[in-house]
Amino acid sequence: MTRYLVVPQWQGSPSTRAMQLIDGARAIAGDLPRSATTILDVPIEAGESLGTGIRRLSTLQRVRAQVEEALSSHEEPVLTIGGDCGVALGPIAHAVARHPDLAIVWIDAHPDFNTPETSPSGAFAGMVLRAVVGDGDPALVLNEGAVAPSRVVLVATRSYDDAELEAIEARGIRVVPADTVSDPDALVEAVAATGAASVYIHVDVDALDPAELAGNAHPEPFGVGVADLTAAIGALRAAVPLVGATLAGYSPASPDAATDDLGALLRIVGALA
Repeated sequence: MTRYLVVPQWQGSPSTRAMQLIDGARAIAGDLPRSATTILDVPIEAGESLGTGIRRLSTLQRVRAQVEEALSSHEEPVLTIGGDCGVALGPIAHAVARHPDLAIVWIDAHPDFNTPETSPSGAFAGMVLRAVVGDGDPALVLNEGAVAPSRVVLVATRSYDDAELEAIEARGIRVVPADTVSDPDALVEAVAATGAASVYIHVDVDALDPAELAGNAHPEPFGVGVADLTAAIGALRAAVPLVGATLAGYSPASPDAATDDLGALLRIVGALA
């Protein structure tokens, strides 16, 4: 049975709607099986940068420690629900420790491949994938267990900062454009080319086309549809074992509006679980 970990972290987000990520995480949690779901009590305060280029670092470190403790007793795959994309760092570290041969499939309109030096916002959500491959501030980065760029696949990514694009191209990271996701084999083939024996899937809701989801703080045109995304995830899971997943970035306009998108979100949850 899939376990669910809900982490309503907002401190890694650059958005003016960041605190609404709390409402988004709680709305999704309300439709998960209670017996299989753990909801973390994330600190509400912003936190301090502690002399780094990462905004709210002190709170992000506290939440990562909470995540690691919550995951420590689980050997089975866990679906982590954010909050901002920064919540993925701890679950990926947990998965890598058990499956060092995994690939990371990062389904996101943005590559999240900045460092503190290149980030225009200082928000960790825009640095987390770079931290996964071992680059960034030592305070929030995978050192032992960093994932090789050759085992990272970006999916539906279509909004890059210049420094991100340069770093991605230099490392030869594979990209599956949004307009090819409708062919599920495209994702399967990209992951197969990494040589990985298992996969961790991260989904930021902004990978979806804005017409598919209202609660999206960073809408980017020409995204994927829910049906195409879930079909691609299903095909990948049939080909390679899934050892963990994240769903992040749901930012409804209000708690009441959160229910408007739950149909689409629960289809994605179902594909990942």
